[in-house]
Amino acid sequence: MEFVDWSDDGPAVVLLDQRALPHETEWLTLRSVDEVVAAIRTLAVRGAPSLGIAGAYGAALACALGTPEAAERIATARPTAVPLSLGVRRVLTRADDGPAAALAEARAVAAEAAVVNARATERAADLVQELRPGPVRALTVCNTGDLACGPGGSALGAILRLHARGVLTDVLACETRPLLQGARLTVWELARAGAPHRLCVDSAGPAAIASGLVDAVLVGADRIAANGDTANKIGTYSLACAAARSGVPFLVVAPEETIDPDTPTGSDIVVEERGADEVRGTTTLAGTPVYNPAFDVTPFDLITAVVTEKQAWR
Repeated sequence: MEFVDWSDDGPAVVLLDQRALPHETEWLTLRSVDEVVAAIRTLAVRGAPSLGIAGAYGAALACALGTPEAAERIATARPTAVPLSLGVRRVLTRADDGPAAALAEARAVAAEAAVVNARATERAADLVQELRPGPVRALTVCNTGDLACGPGGSALGAILRLHARGVLTDVLACETRPLLQGARLTVWELARAGAPHRLCVDSAGPAAIASGLVDAVLVGADRIAANGDTANKIGTYSLACAAARSGVPFLVVAPEETIDPDTPTGSDIVVEERGADEVRGTTTLAGTPVYNPAFDVTPFDLITAVVTEKQAWR
């Protein structure tokens, strides 16, 4: 079973609960649209491509339950990630043909993601080796492996291709506060693959680049504007600034569908701000006001290349 899948004991969407990793492996069986929406909003499933797959299966569930109109709530559960709404709306084009047709379309979305990821990660790994021949020390933020992107991953998938080629000597995986997707999920995937890695304190990422500890930075994307400006996990922009200053290649690896022609520039991207309690916890005074954006926007002029299954946009 894939990390996001359809249950034969359904109708239901089944997914690995990313909130429980790395210490526990828990699977969720979602039998209602409300449960799918809650799983997306609470980051039980996350990562733009995986959200696309979850959205597709969620729309198939809505069709199976006889309420295809309810799938619109899934499409808008996370506003920044383009693939989520695309997955939902693609499946809904088959809603009038019945639940079986909707499910077949959702399965096609998942199958195509694996092909897309394979092409994009191969192209990105080739480009890294072109730009930095020899051993490679990589840095990444958030989580862009199979968990976030479906089979093959995106940025982390490219890093693991470099590992398979025998040229990867180190990966600095940024913690990615406040929910620690890097510490919990990327490290888990790197350890499973046997790839050399170290956990990197978030605020140390730019300094590591400036200190010559990084040969290439590879990140994913939730939305790419028509001019190439890219929204990704908060903290990405500072890494791009450091990489540009130090002359280190900075690659964005994402599906072509992440490029949104209806969003002209990064300033038009809606950046989701998440709840204050994710940050406050027990570390500060109760009731302290919080600024907690989920993403930041990196201008295209700081990006070496946006790598998709179709192109290396430079």
